[in-house]
Amino acid sequence: MNPRRPVRKIRKYSTRQPELDAIIHDLVEKAGGSPHAPLIEEIIVSALKIREDELDRGDIKLLNSSLKEMRYALSVFHPYRHIRKVAIFGSARTPKSDPNYKLARSFSSEIVKKGWMVITGAASGIMSAGNEGAGRENSFGVNIRLPFEQEANSIILHDHKLVTFKYFFTRKLIFIKESDATVLFPGGFGTHDEGYETLTLVQTGKTNPRPIVFVDAPGSRYWSDWIQYQKTHLGKTGMIGLEDLGLIDHCHDVKEAAAVVASYYENYHSARYVADRLLLRVKRPIAKTRLALLNKKFKDLLAKGKIEQYMQPFEEEHDEPHTHDLLRIALYYDRHHSAKLHQLIKALNKD
Repeated sequence: MNPRRPVRKIRKYSTRQPELDAIIHDLVEKAGGSPHAPLIEEIIVSALKIREDELDRGDIKLLNSSLKEMRYALSVFHPYRHIRKVAIFGSARTPKSDPNYKLARSFSSEIVKKGWMVITGAASGIMSAGNEGAGRENSFGVNIRLPFEQEANSIILHDHKLVTFKYFFTRKLIFIKESDATVLFPGGFGTHDEGYETLTLVQTGKTNPRPIVFVDAPGSRYWSDWIQYQKTHLGKTGMIGLEDLGLIDHCHDVKEAAAVVASYYENYHSARYVADRLLLRVKRPIAKTRLALLNKKFKDLLAKGKIEQYMQPFEEEHDEPHTHDLLRIALYYDRHHSAKLHQLIKALNKD
């Protein structure tokens, strides 16, 4: 051991070899350092632990590819984090003559007018319509490599905001992480997969509340029949709570759908947990009389205490300086009433 090198305290997650941990630390510093250096060091530690685990080559290739695609995708989206984005799903087989193609194109055009950007799966059908309506400059594409080659549509092809994934699970993570709303048009297995996953993540609190909007052409029963199926076969049998369907807004009109998406963030900005309290950050203060009414209407959300308003950020939010000028609506949320929490956010937007 080099006597001039101080022995660093072993962190909770480390190689458990002080000399090796010091080399990792020095490596990150030599590469230029980072305010997030401890996390970068942990990623390197994870890579070294893979060697210790003696995993199969296929396992290591999966880990390697997943990390590389996620790193690249996050770097593509990072410069646009200040702009709200909507994830649009629907069938790749929808022809341009279909009313739902025209609806998806019109919806994208409407939401872009409200300052949003659009993320699609980058293929044909509804995805192409979404990129077409938004325009290349306001579009992202998250494509997937398939055995039969799913090429990106002409609107997003060769754009720097097009990312192609090997794995569905990394692609789906990016869809959720980088979007603020989910809009579904009629589609097949993939559309329903994305819809169910989004509903599951919101319902279980594994992602922040968001607008989830189902859109189909006037006169269509595509989504109304789907919703009825959920009521009959899932809700009435207790497999879901019937109130969970309150997470969905169903529209036949694109202007209405765009308004539902945009108005969700009219006052509400974002959410975060501090210990066991949920903070709903808002742009405008809530009057005391209004707060009292909200406490009465949404008391079922509370595990204890009451809904309170704070004018300053919590100490634990120091790492999110872009939110420090917002107010906080704080509550001890019981984490069991996602649809009612959805209603509370809509109520905050009306103030």
